[in-house]
Amino acid sequence: MRKPLWSPSEEYVKQANITGFIGHVNERHGLKIGSYNDLYRWSIEKIPDFWAAMWVFAGLKASPYDSVVDDLKKFPGARWFSGARLNFAENLLKFRGCQPAIIFRSEAGKAETITYSELYRLVASLANALRNAGVLAGDRVAAYMPNVPATVVAMLAATSLGAIWSSCGTELGQTAVLSRFGQIEPRILLAADGYVYKGETHDILSSVGEVAAGIPSLRKVIVYPNLRERPDISHIPKAVYYGDFTSEDIREIRFEEFPFDHPVYIMFSSGTTGKPKCMVQGGGGVLLNHLKELLIHTDLKQTDNITYITSPSWMMWNWLISSLAVGARITLYDGSPVYPDWGAMWRLVQDEEITIFGCSASYINYLRSVGARPQSHGPGKLREISQTGSPLSSEGFEYVYREIKKDLHFNSISGGTDINGCFAIGTPIQPVYAGELQGPALGMKISAYDEKGNPILDGQGELVCEAPSPSMPLYFWNDPDGGKYKEAYFSYYPGVWRHGDWIVIHGDTGGITFLGRSDFTLKPSGVRIGSAEIYNIVERFAEIADSVVVGQVLSGEERVILFVKLAKGYRLTDDLKDRVKRALRDGASPRHVPELIIETPDIPYTFSMKKVESAVFNIIHNRPVTNRDSIINPESLDFYEAFAKDHQK
Repeated sequence: MRKPLWSPSEEYVKQANITGFIGHVNERHGLKIGSYNDLYRWSIEKIPDFWAAMWVFAGLKASPYDSVVDDLKKFPGARWFSGARLNFAENLLKFRGCQPAIIFRSEAGKAETITYSELYRLVASLANALRNAGVLAGDRVAAYMPNVPATVVAMLAATSLGAIWSSCGTELGQTAVLSRFGQIEPRILLAADGYVYKGETHDILSSVGEVAAGIPSLRKVIVYPNLRERPDISHIPKAVYYGDFTSEDIREIRFEEFPFDHPVYIMFSSGTTGKPKCMVQGGGGVLLNHLKELLIHTDLKQTDNITYITSPSWMMWNWLISSLAVGARITLYDGSPVYPDWGAMWRLVQDEEITIFGCSASYINYLRSVGARPQSHGPGKLREISQTGSPLSSEGFEYVYREIKKDLHFNSISGGTDINGCFAIGTPIQPVYAGELQGPALGMKISAYDEKGNPILDGQGELVCEAPSPSMPLYFWNDPDGGKYKEAYFSYYPGVWRHGDWIVIHGDTGGITFLGRSDFTLKPSGVRIGSAEIYNIVERFAEIADSVVVGQVLSGEERVILFVKLAKGYRLTDDLKDRVKRALRDGASPRHVPELIIETPDIPYTFSMKKVESAVFNIIHNRPVTNRDSIINPESLDFYEAFAKDHQK
């Protein structure tokens, strides 16, 4: 067996929340579970018992339920915790007192600390104002906001009333925002006047005006002054200043309880291949799943300070904010994580004594590409890094332990906006191996399937989930017969959720390696190849800062094309091409060797920092990219369009 990069100490295991949970399960059910693998096996063999135990361990504030789940064979369609009633926001606001709830820092130099008692009062005032504005349970409240405390306050205020929350970060363009909010017909829009990113001020009031004009359902547009105290909002229909709207000082919140599956969030797919899907998620399911991942898998405690490089466009924002239900401190950062230099976040980690730091694979790869050594900043109390967004290579794992901190839990996670959580994740009581997520998430009955639906161990296959879980979407918006929902996840393997990821489940460690999206799996000569298998080798070259690989079908055959973004000071020479091809041939197989290696000025990414292979694939096959506003750098696509015109034969 390979040597792990990190193993928890006996004391670390002893203090871990999951150790307490195992004791709770053993006592409750008369079991002798002693390892994570045993616990996971029990969680998928006794799914109702597992979620019932999680309900108690998480300390949900709710009325009793009649049954955990009505029928596990109803997939999709299983109903969870029938009879129970709760309020999502109340569970995130159950802590009071003078301990910090939110620490806010921004690239622009803004700083604020909000205690739990102050947060409660802020939510109370806004909730009262929303109620007076006519917001009712089931109404949609949308936000076009940066990663600031007011966005958190608004989400909690809206959901305290039973309204459904949906948000887009200010980095999205007006077309992308309208393509999302226009489908769900919100009653209220909360929007900022602008934001600061990489030293530049972006005024978005004209975009806010166009978004507001394009949504007839709006009754009020609440403008939050993020750049200036009293921006001109005369051109925005039904607009009011945030301070004027919440001027009444209210100290109590009238929490209303709703069924476990009452909708809390509408989340959106990336929209890079069509109009974004609107996924409706239940408050109880999201809350319980988040607490499972935060308490058990992330080992979050009240004493922790947790942050994530994210924005309100990405489900990791929702995930992060649920940390309030644990009583931990949340640090929000608004701005570029690499401005004015790569050390921006590491100064924050040190200054704010952050213990759990969340980021994407692309952020870690950026640090590697510029030769960053975060350990030089003294990571201090940092004990865990959570990483998601896209697969990270073994070299990326090794970099973390070599250049950031030797003794920490590197918790690589993977799931999706669809479930507002993870299918595969880490645990603080298992070793970490390079290139592997530590295992499947508790309660998630996952497997790897071949094309015929047969399970595969130690081989490449489709990530599937064979049983329902509470945070899966209730339905898609404007999908009355459920046809779009079933088509998205259940059309390939009937009765089994197909997630669209290409993975390997390792028999020796139980870990999981992600190889890229199966939707765009390469198939040269009919052999399926995961894109991450190529990236993992290409990333070893100091000359290459980033890359994207796609297959191009010509005359019925698929050729592999590798586009590379070179590091500063390097050229794409014939020698470099030969060395890349040789490394792929020797390190993977001759099938992995691209027919073409092309230099590109940039690689397209979504706002959640995922490579947009689909956009490049569509362009070189003369297909439209229907939502460029979902891409953080849409100008990067111009190169691929020019390439497509010159390389059709």
